[in-house]
Amino acid sequence: MSPLDATKSGFLVCIAVCMFIYTFIYLKNTLSEEPNEQKFNANIEECGFYPDELCSALFLGKTAAFKIGNLCQTTYQPKTLSCLQTSCNCSTVLKTLHFITRPLSDEEGNFSLAYIITIHKELEMFVKLLRAIYMPQNIYCIHVDEKSPKDYKAAVQNIVNCFENIFISSKRENVVYAGFSRLQADINCMRDLVHSKIQWNYVINLCGQDYPIKTNRDIIQYIKSKWNGKNMTPGVVQPLHMKHRTQVSYREYVHSGMSYVYPTKNIKAKPPYNLTIYFGSAYYILTKEFVEFTLTDARAKDLLEWSRDTYSPDEHYWVTLNRLKGLYVFKDAPGATPNADWEGNIRAIKWKDQEGTIHKGCKGHYVRDICVYGLGDLQWIIESPHLFANKFEPATYPLVTDCLERRYRLKVLHQAEVPIEDHWRFQEENYFNMKLN
Repeated sequence: MSPLDATKSGFLVCIAVCMFIYTFIYLKNTLSEEPNEQKFNANIEECGFYPDELCSALFLGKTAAFKIGNLCQTTYQPKTLSCLQTSCNCSTVLKTLHFITRPLSDEEGNFSLAYIITIHKELEMFVKLLRAIYMPQNIYCIHVDEKSPKDYKAAVQNIVNCFENIFISSKRENVVYAGFSRLQADINCMRDLVHSKIQWNYVINLCGQDYPIKTNRDIIQYIKSKWNGKNMTPGVVQPLHMKHRTQVSYREYVHSGMSYVYPTKNIKAKPPYNLTIYFGSAYYILTKEFVEFTLTDARAKDLLEWSRDTYSPDEHYWVTLNRLKGLYVFKDAPGATPNADWEGNIRAIKWKDQEGTIHKGCKGHYVRDICVYGLGDLQWIIESPHLFANKFEPATYPLVTDCLERRYRLKVLHQAEVPIEDHWRFQEENYFNMKLN
């Protein structure tokens, strides 16, 4: 080796050593910014797996965790859910996707929930949601948007075929945001559910970007303790600034991949039976008796027809029916809560106009004034009293859903009163050092 080559080699080695020392000092200083924080492994390699230590720090709101997490977010590759890309037999589907196959307690086995899940994209997020809320004693109606690609519909069908208590809605809609089709999708599933052989107590509606915060057992105990026999439809009398939604006629536009709702110049007639229109959440928890009522009662049918050309009718239909009081020959709706307000902790949502009051801002980004959760929102989510949270976008923030999923499954298994089967766990060992309650 010539003296020049030797000098070059020495110089390169020197640079490499300096870069290593600088990286080590940077990470050490970053993690020690908060002296009381527990140190955790920040190697980029760790981001390629389930980063339990990092998730633990994120749930505790550690500042250093956000910095490392955002770095990981750009390189993190979640484990691909097997049996989605390849054809698997049903036994393999249940095991590789970690579905729970037995009721985890007598209390849960004796109280069945029905779910309506409306989806149109992001197959892996749908699987994460489904396996989180799945219990063999429950029943699930999946509404797949008619506009969804054929391969997406086929993949959902392949999963559904492996379960006797999960089915695709018998009638599918071309769902338009804020349109009547969104309400109709739920009603289509309700018609199927009331004719099911499986007896269920309450129905809960979800969308593909929801994820549970509370376990199946938590949900049942919440219903029994505060809402036994009652419906949950958070809302109030329609505010003045929302009256435009029902005062003029709206139409749905669907063409060439575009869809939206637009107002016309036509003034609507007054609501049937001179009903007081309420405004509230599109999300609900309803008794089976109330669902049967909405499908048969004259007031419910006439209000549904009147709502066909309104804006976002799912935000007034359920809450209005649940506030019905007896009138002449009519009775109260089953399980009605005429004097209720925004009670019912169904969905945790960070609305943009509530920033600074209900929450301290969205750490991800807003879509239609709703926060798509980022890493900095994890602590707020798990501390929320609500049963579910919305909205999640794993393609943008993969660590958010993966951290929640790991923690959620640990909590479910921690509550179990039956022997735990190996495939219910996501991994043989976990490194969470957090309090689950």
